[in-house]
Parts: sequence; C-alpha cells; structure tokens
Amino acid sequence: MHGPQSGRRGLLRQAAGISLIAAGGGLALAACATRPVDEAPTLPHAVSGERREIDGRAGRLSYYVDGQGPPVLLLHSINATASAFEVQPIYQDLVRDHRVFAPDLPGFGFSDRSNRRYDPELFTAAVLDMLDAIAADRGDSGPIDALAISLSSEFLARAASREPRRFRRLALVTPTGFDKRSAQRRGAPGETREMGWLYRTLEGPPWRQGLFDLLVSRRSIRYFLVRTFGGDDVDQALIDYAWKSAHQPGARHAPYAFVSGALFSADIRDVYEQLAMPIWVPHGTRGDFRDFSGADWARARDNWVFEAFPTGALPHFEVTDVFNDALRGFLGSGGLSGGGRAAQASGPSEPRSPSP
Repeated sequence: MHGPQSGRRGLLRQAAGISLIAAGGGLALAACATRPVDEAPTLPHAVSGERREIDGRAGRLSYYVDGQGPPVLLLHSINATASAFEVQPIYQDLVRDHRVFAPDLPGFGFSDRSNRRYDPELFTAAVLDMLDAIAADRGDSGPIDALAISLSSEFLARAASREPRRFRRLALVTPTGFDKRSAQRRGAPGETREMGWLYRTLEGPPWRQGLFDLLVSRRSIRYFLVRTFGGDDVDQALIDYAWKSAHQPGARHAPYAFVSGALFSADIRDVYEQLAMPIWVPHGTRGDFRDFSGADWARARDNWVFEAFPTGALPHFEVTDVFNDALRGFLGSGGLSGGGRAAQASGPSEPRSPSP
C-alpha cells in the first residue's frame, strides 16, 4: 500500500480493475455503502509525547513532539491507511536525545480529512508548516534534519528545493522516483500523473464508501503490507493501527487522490537533482518496492548515499536497531564520504517490532 514505483502502467492496471468492479459489481458495493455505518473506532496516539495542532497553509495539521536536543522531522508514507504510526520505531529511539516532530499528513491520522484538493502542493505546504512549527518551538529557524518514507520523500524534497537553508540533512526511506522508468518521466514543473476520471469514478455514488471499506479491510491491509514487507512477518500492531486510522470520518479522500495518481509528481527527477545537502537513501531488497535501478545519476553525486537493507520497504520495522544505528551515524556525521556509494547494511537482522 506504500508509494508504488510501478509507474503509470501499474496505476492503469489498478484503474481497469476498479472500473470493472464499478461496472459489474456496483450493486454489491452499493449494498456496502448503504449498510448502517458503525461508530468510528477510537484512534489512540501513534507515538509518545504531546499531540499538538496548527492551522497553516495545509489547513489543520496534527503532530506529535517529544524529547530534547537537535530537532528532527519525521514524515510517514502515503497509502490508504497511513499515519505517524509508520515512523514509531524511529521516533521512539530518537526521542532519547533529539527533539522529534512527527505529523499526521493532510488527510490522515488526526489531521484535516475533509473533501478537498489533495496534491503535491498541499503536502509540500504541510512540510513547510512543520518547519514553522519547529522554528516556533525552538525559537529560531535554523536548519534541521528530516526523514521521509516512500512517496512523502517527494514532498520533503520539494520543500527542501524551495527552502534549502532550512534543511541540514535528508533521509529518504525507500523513496519513489528511482525505478527503471524514472528517467523517462520528465514532466513540466508542477505536473502530476493524475487520472481525473479515476478519481471521479472512485468518489462517485453509490460505491465510493463501500469500495473504500473493501480496500481497508483487515484482510486487504495485511495483503498490501505483505507485499510491502516482501514476506508474511508483518507486525500485528501496525495492521491494527492502520485499520483504526482508515475507519475515521473522511478517511477515503486522500487515499483516492493517491490511487488516481494525483499525488505523484511528474517533475520529481528535476526536483531531486536540485538538492545539494547530504542525502541518505536506505531501502530494502525484498517486496514490491525494491527497484532502484534508475538511481545511477544520484549515486554518481557526492551528496547521495544509497544503503540496501535485507528487508522490505520499511527496514526500520524489521531491523530496528541496525536501522536506527545507521540513521544516527548519518545524523551525527559531518558530511558524506565516498560520494554516490551504494552501501550494504550489515549486522544482526533479527526483527524487532515496535510496541503498540
């Protein structure tokens, strides 16, 4: 369910399947949509610390903050069930000696889930809003370290390209935009891969809610996470929180924009190429999101380092200690040496699941 790197062709295959469901299975989905709606499950806090809210460029944005020390911003991925819970293993380690900020991005968690336009500009605005919140918290607007997972790496990169002096280092975990077809995706500035007809179909009556309910059933969540992890060993706490988050009022709006391609930037290669600060790219070697064959241009640059872990797309859930040690090494470094190298993670690979 995390940011697909299969490209427009994969989105079109998804779209074709959804269209067939809409045409041939409309009555069943309508029945789902018209059944009595249960009360939304209580959504607990995803991580420790204080949950705050701000109202800025991206509307009402909820975020968690905890710890003392240098500030670090953590951004979860984008998928049908996303929330700050996805950064929990990193957050809970860094709060020991950092001031850690982790928002629920627009349309997810405790943030505004209203029916509005969801696009890269909205999510980039959320990153810039968090920069302002961090500056207000610390009393200055000096550069910070930031980490993003999957598609959110594109939003962090766009914010960093606009405000480079406000970022010290970037960690992009399994980012989108580096698969084998990425070099051919050179769109105009601000262009997306949106298929408007698909979004209108998804949001159309009578199946709009029934279809989403099928997409975010526990069985479906587990199916997509197994593909993301590249194996059956998926933490139950992650599934449970994902299900609760996806059953809040308005939960379908941002995911439908995601599925229709509206959140994928056609110009992301140009955006990545603008970045000059140190960038660490940890990624897995299993599952659906392991294709980084289009990253040679970045590996050739002094400020990029790619590091492969023997995991799926979320290495911090599977090899938590190894990942966090590598992250701390990056955040504590004076810069990157051996520019463009492709590192291979070593050390114990025994998974350590986060606490619920």
